[in-house]
Amino acid sequence: MSASAAPFSDNVSQAAATATTNVIDRSARVASVDLLRGLIMVFMALDHVRDFFTELRIQPEDVTQSFLGLFFTRWITHFSAPGFFFLAGTGAYLYARKRTTSEVSRFLWTRGLWLVFLEATIVFWGWTFMFPLPGLGLLVIWALGMSMVFLSVIVRLPLKWIAVVGLTMIFGHNLLDYLRPEMFGKLAWLWQVLHQQGFIFLGMYQGQPIGFFVLYPLVPWIGVMAAGYAFGAIVARPPEERQHLIFQIGAAAFALFVVLRATNLYGNAMIGAGFVSPGPFVVQPTWDKTIIAFFNVEKYPPSLQFILMTLGLELMALSWFDRLSLKGAGGWLADKITVYGRVPMAYYLMHLYLIHIMAIVVAIVCGQPYKWLLWGGFFASAPQSGYGHGLPFIYAMWLLAVVILYFPCKAYADYKARSKKWWLSYL
Repeated sequence: MSASAAPFSDNVSQAAATATTNVIDRSARVASVDLLRGLIMVFMALDHVRDFFTELRIQPEDVTQSFLGLFFTRWITHFSAPGFFFLAGTGAYLYARKRTTSEVSRFLWTRGLWLVFLEATIVFWGWTFMFPLPGLGLLVIWALGMSMVFLSVIVRLPLKWIAVVGLTMIFGHNLLDYLRPEMFGKLAWLWQVLHQQGFIFLGMYQGQPIGFFVLYPLVPWIGVMAAGYAFGAIVARPPEERQHLIFQIGAAAFALFVVLRATNLYGNAMIGAGFVSPGPFVVQPTWDKTIIAFFNVEKYPPSLQFILMTLGLELMALSWFDRLSLKGAGGWLADKITVYGRVPMAYYLMHLYLIHIMAIVVAIVCGQPYKWLLWGGFFASAPQSGYGHGLPFIYAMWLLAVVILYFPCKAYADYKARSKKWWLSYL
């Protein structure tokens, strides 16, 4: 990957996180989990539409230049990756209840490697339309896959120890923030894979450096998935009991985030590589800038504050969704959103190609530069002068893309419900 790709790789986010395809056994589905997953996926697409359509050349997280509308458009998508790593672990627990440990372990590591393969091929092609690839971005799908491989090993431990492993990574990994890749000499690449994003240089290609850009280091993501696996035991409890407990856990997590962020005690060190990295919270000259500064926490890798903020709110939402679904009060919109949550991998793969093609078509229709989108896009270079649209147009394209995707997702979800083919669990 070209070194110039690094500043724009930040925008590919997480959401791709959505590739945590549904590992919940059909007979053990929890409707609220599908609804939460579907909602996260819908918001994820907003960030990716912004990536392809924006006219702005600033980072939404840059408190010195950003504004509330832009920051919120990015911030709402922060919930995708934590939610999908966590729920993938939860789904694995529900899947495991009717299977042997060996069966679960085998499914996790084969599926994990499958996700890594998809990241290196279909997913990256969707982002770039480049073939052959002059390098690779290790983004959210690869991290999901490797987290599943890790979970396939520790799934043999007692549940309480899986919880300990996950929570230790989540709460303790920021203690390692002072370590830098260069401190490990020839093994610097290993620390980049594990805990600090960066470019792993392999050589030169047509005058450009090539290698792997690690956007999603594995720690603490593998811990988030492990914690989600242990959380599955709570989801499996009777509805009223689990709803109350899930809300309590979520509220406690978010309250801890507020305390840590307001006091700058722990859990948000500035260790990013090449992006605008949020530091300690500082009151800004205006109220809107102060809000941005407060909720602007480190994602690469996700700091403790980032995880508490996102998962805390998501767990409270999950408790509420569970109440609605069991009362049959979700309504028409909830039913539609749940469809996306039932086929997350199919949605993720389709949305990349759809949005990329939409960007090309719109650019041609509007008389804007489009050839740069045919080869590399923002992975290889900055958007060309005269290209892009404002936030209202971006929101319109987002809604259009989500509506278009509903129809193939609904057809595929219905097919999965009817069929028992083994390979459907991998798609």
